[in-house]
Amino acid sequence: MKLKITFPGLLFAGMVAMAAQFLSDHYGAPVMLMAILLGIPFQFLSTEERTAPGIGFASRNVLRVGVALLGVRVSVDMVAEIGFANVALVACGVVLTIALGLMMAPLFGRDRAFGFLTGSAVAICGASAAMAIASLLPKGENSERDVTFTVVSVTLASTVAMIAYPILISYLGMDSQSAGVFLGGTIHDVAQVVGAGYSVSDETGDISTLVKLFRVGMLAPVVFIGALFLRQSGQGAEGVPLIPGFVIGFLVLAGLNSFGWLPTWAIQFADTVSRACLVTAVAAVGMKTSFEDLRSVGKSAPIMILILTAALAVYVLLGQQMLT
Repeated sequence: MKLKITFPGLLFAGMVAMAAQFLSDHYGAPVMLMAILLGIPFQFLSTEERTAPGIGFASRNVLRVGVALLGVRVSVDMVAEIGFANVALVACGVVLTIALGLMMAPLFGRDRAFGFLTGSAVAICGASAAMAIASLLPKGENSERDVTFTVVSVTLASTVAMIAYPILISYLGMDSQSAGVFLGGTIHDVAQVVGAGYSVSDETGDISTLVKLFRVGMLAPVVFIGALFLRQSGQGAEGVPLIPGFVIGFLVLAGLNSFGWLPTWAIQFADTVSRACLVTAVAAVGMKTSFEDLRSVGKSAPIMILILTAALAVYVLLGQQMLT
């Protein structure tokens, strides 16, 4: 797509993303939530001939670049540092949360695609996972609405967890190792995991961040398996390959990082670009959604996300009790 066609809409999405980042940096507001909420009032731009192509480009192509660059955060060394038992606990938590989302969706009058979307967002890495999974799903009348709602809901849930879970940890008297695994294994977004972990102690913060990045690493196999099942059922988004390019990019960068072939400056640069791309993509999705769309989601969807969040927390707590 020519730069001249995409530039106006991409520029607007970037400006909304910068405003969201400013609010996050100066007032501590969740950046993904701010990007969505600031983007919604500009929904009219997604139907404007001059800006629509760029906004669509940001919500699709820029997103894929951001997800691919997440690979620099992941390495196989994480498994050894976390410990096999905790790795198995967290990995099973991801699988069971997604499975619960798929099972719950029909009970709440939603299709399984919505269950896969919300389950993956809660299980893996919040807004980033929601956006990545959405790129696989068939585009319907309510696709953008469902993605926007999921991003808003998991970000709000993650923010509440960031405040509530450290209090719970103190009440239960958990040690640094257990607290770090719990926070990293249950809170949805990386930023909130970091905030919660280091509010307890430096050791808890280090462990929780490591566990969270392992969950981020599970995005690639989940996307691959999801694409495989969607293709076999004939329900995948048109033109999506079995292994999307952004997943290949993610795995390549994770492999390079695992072998220590990426210098520190490259990792930091890629991480910064990834964050900028993801915030811009989320802002673009917000610009394609209206408040009327969100109101039409109904009560069942937030209840689903609340149940998934609570179920994951209970599972990790009980799993740690069994391990000790």
